[in-house]
Amino acid sequence: MRYLDFEKPIFELEKKISELKEFADSENLEISNEIAVLTKRLDKLQREIYQELTRWQKVKIARHPNRPYTLDYIEKIATDFIEIHGDRGYADDKAIVVGFADIGGNKVLVVGQQKGRDVKQRQYRNFGMCHPEGYRKALRGFTLADRFNLPIVIFIDTPGAYPGIGAEERGQAEAIARNIREMCRLKVPIVVVVIGEGASGGALGIGIGDRVYMLENSWYSVISPEGCAAILWKENPQEKYEIAADALKITAEDALRLGVVDEIIPEPLGGAHRNPEAVFNAVRGYILKALNELKAIGVSELMKRRIEKYRKIGIYREI
Repeated sequence: MRYLDFEKPIFELEKKISELKEFADSENLEISNEIAVLTKRLDKLQREIYQELTRWQKVKIARHPNRPYTLDYIEKIATDFIEIHGDRGYADDKAIVVGFADIGGNKVLVVGQQKGRDVKQRQYRNFGMCHPEGYRKALRGFTLADRFNLPIVIFIDTPGAYPGIGAEERGQAEAIARNIREMCRLKVPIVVVVIGEGASGGALGIGIGDRVYMLENSWYSVISPEGCAAILWKENPQEKYEIAADALKITAEDALRLGVVDEIIPEPLGGAHRNPEAVFNAVRGYILKALNELKAIGVSELMKRRIEKYRKIGIYREI
């Protein structure tokens, strides 16, 4: 288990408890009371730390290398997954996964960014940063789902769309804009879950939904704190990441308050990586609930509500 900088006190206490248990086993000693006291202290310490997290600390949890990724969710909550490849125009973007699956008896299209676990996988998946062909592959899937009346389930986890010259030459902005327009026109229910990072157009390119959920320690914003700091503070921007995160209102709580998302999916204490099975079950439950609700709505009403949902974002009243 990898620990973040603010989790050092937790690491030290967990290490002490582990060492005590090993010592007790090796020496055949009865020290369960001492271990229970330390375990109680650990629980209290965890609650104190995780209930007072800053926005920047939540960004770090969202990026934890042990956090479940899209393929983990597909494996655990879906069956009969069949992946489709390529945009039928240029290439197969490995940063995004598109395919058909069954979730709780519902035949659906599943779309999501995939970052990769180790260096080799991350290079293969381009760290979850899509090229234009990735968004066009997703659009190919959306079109098929619409044709065959299949609901769409989307997992968002990206540090942003790929900013390289090649991506821009092949129409990155146009691909994202086209996806946003076409997703508004789809006649099938769309459920979106932000499972980690939701950065900029990279997320919004597959982010239009009738129900949009965020995991408790995920983030969703027009730009990353690092990108914001680099633009606003030319000297030593790394010292301004926390200020940028606060200014961007980047957390799930912020997004819910601003009307960007519909609900927050709770995570286990310490983050999704601490108890992935609990998170898989929770996400599956939210998806099934949303699908049941959305499938009962007529097509014209569904599309009308989707448009109204996004038109309301950003509306405010001066008092």
